[in-house]
Amino acid sequence: MQDFLFTVLSFIVALAILIAVHEFGHFWVARRLGVKVLRFSIGFGKPLLRWVGRRDGTEYVIAGVPLGGYVKMLDEQEGVVDESERHRAFNRQALWKRSTIVAAGPLFNFLFAILVYWGILVSGDTGTRALIGTVEPDSIAANAGVVAGEELVQVGDRPTPTWEIAVFALMAESLDGDDLPLRVRDPDGYETVRVLDGMALAELPDDPAILSNLGLSAARPILAPVIGEVMAGEPAEQSGLKPGDRILTSDGEAVESWRSWVDMVQAHPAEAMIVVIDRSGREMEIVLTPRSTDGQDGKIGRIGASVEVSETLFEAYRVEVRLGPIEAIGAAIGKTADMSVLMLRMIGRMLIGKASVENLSGPITIAETAGKTASYGADYFIKFLAIVSISLGVLNLLPIPVLDGGHLLYYAIEFAKGSPLSEHAQMQGQRIGIAVLAALMSLAFYVDITRLLE
Repeated sequence: MQDFLFTVLSFIVALAILIAVHEFGHFWVARRLGVKVLRFSIGFGKPLLRWVGRRDGTEYVIAGVPLGGYVKMLDEQEGVVDESERHRAFNRQALWKRSTIVAAGPLFNFLFAILVYWGILVSGDTGTRALIGTVEPDSIAANAGVVAGEELVQVGDRPTPTWEIAVFALMAESLDGDDLPLRVRDPDGYETVRVLDGMALAELPDDPAILSNLGLSAARPILAPVIGEVMAGEPAEQSGLKPGDRILTSDGEAVESWRSWVDMVQAHPAEAMIVVIDRSGREMEIVLTPRSTDGQDGKIGRIGASVEVSETLFEAYRVEVRLGPIEAIGAAIGKTADMSVLMLRMIGRMLIGKASVENLSGPITIAETAGKTASYGADYFIKFLAIVSISLGVLNLLPIPVLDGGHLLYYAIEFAKGSPLSEHAQMQGQRIGIAVLAALMSLAFYVDITRLLE
């Protein structure tokens, strides 16, 4: 129950922040261009909190349904406007002013992402080095000559200091279906270029599991089979295991890593195991009988012990990406632009049937991700906000009536023909836009629910 409430709260916080950013863009630019703002609302429905600005007379509202927001401006199309204030009405503004006000919402979403990425790069972004763990035989990577133990340092023209950056670069560059050069560095520091086959890349499914699709896995530190903590009353304590004990063999079989030790324990529910340990340089033999418990595929063994993790174990795998304030501006803009282009390309591929609708994420998936990233820490949650903010910016610029992009489409037509579209044409467009959005939301919910049922 606590996890559910935490997920819901994280989702609401994320929505509130991103909606506020988007609507503040409309609000701020409208006021700067001389348009009177009547109401600035975060959420829909009954107001939970309401106040009126002393200077501007704008009504500020926080409403009960946090699934959107709006900025209500003085407009003759929505009611009678006093003659003394008609010059401040939105509909009376020049075309460029109306277009700028409408475009400001998505623009602020992009600016928010740029600011987040800039702050992360200036303060230092810690990630995992792009070290290759395994390469599947006969995979795309194997056929290109990629070898386990190499470090991926560049994908195409993109440097890849971390796996996070490398995965994004692989996703973006593989969509073209062209041969893709990878620059790799072997453990001795020698660099060479491997080329992924473009035809094979073009046949890959469009999903985030790009590494497994290529036949790659990230290298992970190998945990030694050393006991870190022993839980009271559990089989580990009952058998005499203590923190610092190193597992040498189990039933005569050598134990090379903590992972292999866990596999051995799980394979022996309620079965006695003869275990040889090293305790402070002295070998000892103990009898260990794992407790039987339910696992995903039946009964598994548990002993109630955790692994000892050295403080220096992960140092060789970590890398910090830090840029100066000026250099970080270009990098942040570039990352936001890359993300935006990738999202647009994925939308385009879905429309022509070249990408699966499984790439869609509805409110349920977004809420789950909000909860997970918030539980990992502020850095992860802020990065999540940046990605969703870019998504909102891209989505709102699509030329669908009722979205900001639909209004900009109307203004482009007005510019071309020299006069606005008729009210009838605009209303028909609004109906079509609502139908399209309803269909997209229904599809997103369907994909979300399907994921939950899998």
